[in-house]
Amino acid sequence: MARRMPVLVDTDPGQDDAVALLLAMALPDRFDLLAVTTVAGNVPVDLTTANALRIADLAGRPEVPVHRGAEAPLVLPLETAEFVSGPDGLAGAGLPPPRRAAAPGHAVKAIVRILRAAPEPVTLCPLGPLTNIALALRIAPDILPRIERIVLMGGALGLGNITPAAEFNVYVDPHAAAVVFGCGRPITMLGLNATLGAMARHDQIEAFRALGTATGRAVHGMLTRPRPGGLGTEGHPMHDPCVIGFLLWPELFTGRDCHVEIETGSGPLRGRSTVDWHGRLKRPANAHVIDRIEAGPLFDRMIAAVSVLP
Repeated sequence: MARRMPVLVDTDPGQDDAVALLLAMALPDRFDLLAVTTVAGNVPVDLTTANALRIADLAGRPEVPVHRGAEAPLVLPLETAEFVSGPDGLAGAGLPPPRRAAAPGHAVKAIVRILRAAPEPVTLCPLGPLTNIALALRIAPDILPRIERIVLMGGALGLGNITPAAEFNVYVDPHAAAVVFGCGRPITMLGLNATLGAMARHDQIEAFRALGTATGRAVHGMLTRPRPGGLGTEGHPMHDPCVIGFLLWPELFTGRDCHVEIETGSGPLRGRSTVDWHGRLKRPANAHVIDRIEAGPLFDRMIAAVSVLP
């Protein structure tokens, strides 16, 4: 039997976070999902926690612990994105309230406890602002060897989405991102430059509905909801599922090792991820930066994977 990869997903659901969680929960033979930890980002943390619980209910995975995490960035005031995700973060999903409460204990303490107790190093999958991960690294540096790698959605090789310079997750808590990118563990960065190419076509979105399941209907509803700025005329970009997709099907992703530096200042470059793609600075690489994704096969495989869910 193939090894089950031990993973911990840190997230701020968010529609595409929800699809990433569903993909991870659909494959218990591939992932030992140790916990889901939540952070403020797309919406405040009480809502992201409820949303993670709602997704676990939808997937039929009540055994997966969900821990509530940081309610604000390390230094800056919280900025959220209801204008994209809707007032509860899961606009279009049509899901009922969660059936259970979050697991006891703060997410940061849970991350530290789980990593210390794990029989083998764990892959961390941050899908939102990196506040929880940075706090865990700061209060318990002994967990560093217990991290196999960090595969995250955040940053950009070029333009941002929340400002001209910055991608949302890094913009919300740039100080946390600087801590994580400086931690010395292997990092794979799936930034906007790559994930905007992972476009779910209209026929693929329709294929979720055609599954005839509650999961398929919820995903279809989230991906066809009205969105600002004319997004989705050619389909729907699915940023966060790329993290789980990379773990499952790395052959669909290409990139290179680079040095990435995070701008923590308060000016217009706040949250910029400067990727030294051509090695001009001669500094050691601290991340494997993905720049191309084979989107068609990725979404076909994703649809097949979640077809097993209720």
